[in-house]
Amino acid sequence: MLYGAYHFHSVFQNDASLPEYKGSTLRGALGVALKKIVCALKRQDCPDCLLRSACIYFKIFESTELDSNTLPPAKAITPTHPFVIQPPLTTSRVFHPYEPFDFTLLLFGPANDYLPYFVYAVELMGESGLGRRQKEGRGAFQLLNITKNGEDIFDPELNRMNFSPPEHILPDYFSAEECSRLTIELKTPLRLKYRSGYLDRLPFHHLIRAGLRRARALNILFGRGDPDLDYRGLISRAEAISTVDSNLHWHDWERYSNRQQRRMKLGGLVGRITYEGPLGEFMPLIRYAERVHLGKGTSFGLGWVTILTNEPQKDVRPADSGEF
Repeated sequence: MLYGAYHFHSVFQNDASLPEYKGSTLRGALGVALKKIVCALKRQDCPDCLLRSACIYFKIFESTELDSNTLPPAKAITPTHPFVIQPPLTTSRVFHPYEPFDFTLLLFGPANDYLPYFVYAVELMGESGLGRRQKEGRGAFQLLNITKNGEDIFDPELNRMNFSPPEHILPDYFSAEECSRLTIELKTPLRLKYRSGYLDRLPFHHLIRAGLRRARALNILFGRGDPDLDYRGLISRAEAISTVDSNLHWHDWERYSNRQQRRMKLGGLVGRITYEGPLGEFMPLIRYAERVHLGKGTSFGLGWVTILTNEPQKDVRPADSGEF
């Protein structure tokens, strides 16, 4: 699967009032801006539009249908969007002129070809502003630069992009590692549904199940098909991995859904957890999960998982530290 991580560096031009979690705001504003750019039939609803099969906005934000040419195993996957927005992790709500505002856009598969459209959409977002309306309007910002792997790929003065080809990643891209103790952090709320509810704890096998589901869906929809993984064997062996330390807790946050015209409470697990056991064979999948996010709500940044260390982390961050 082709993969690109594009870091947008911006600065606010006037005061801004944003919610505690910025991912939903960014996703909503990006969708509105992209639709303004590419929509040819402005008053046509997307599901009924004759142009939807060729529309970039529909492919990125609206399409939830599996391609009829997809392999039969795809019937068991849940459609997902070909992008993730990694928001700034600060819980600050108030921003002032000249304060930085950076976020990352992850693109999967063919969505990488649409990067110029995303860039133009972000510039339009900056002009329209984000968050609640203030005396000077919403929080307008200016896009200063875009980087990929530490290199500049966008010149705002010349309005040109230096295209850097996306990487090709698979769950088995990394070699197995020697690892017997692993600490990971859930940087943004992780929402994993099991049976009739959401998990409020994270046994290792549920983390692996989520990683396998994500890898399968992304590679079938946007890559080269179902990856060659030992699904049953990995899950079975994951059940033998022990949890030796955890400060995971449930964090609730709200977003406003324009589609449903109501506020929605979305919660998930955040914090740190340490596992112990023969972890080496699982490390490629966990490193893959670091790059693509897990669970529900990934398009606005939920399920952001990072590996901290192969030793237990003693410096545990309290729940009200100012970051997720």
